[in-house]
Amino acid sequence: MTEASWTESAKTPQIEWRMSAALENVPRGSEDVAEVTSLEGAVRAWGALDPEHRSAAVLTPERPVQIDGALHDRFNGDSILALAGRLPAGGGED
Repeated sequence: MTEASWTESAKTPQIEWRMSAALENVPRGSEDVAEVTSLEGAVRAWGALDPEHRSAAVLTPERPVQIDGALHDRFNGDSILALAGRLPAGGGED
């Protein structure tokens, strides 16, 4: 029997930044309501929040995202920060 091995690209395949995602617990005018946009847009919007709202925010992608071999269907705090570190260069959605 042979031993299976994971390559880095298998542990973290390319992220689908255009999938829908909800960014919750963030201010929208005088209320805290969810914003539904692309995953990339949600992560970038999170980065523009003040520290208090960043820590309270919850990001829920349309489908689970695989990072380092694990599937994630919800992100908050440091996990959104880690996701932000994987954003594509270029700084904006098409």
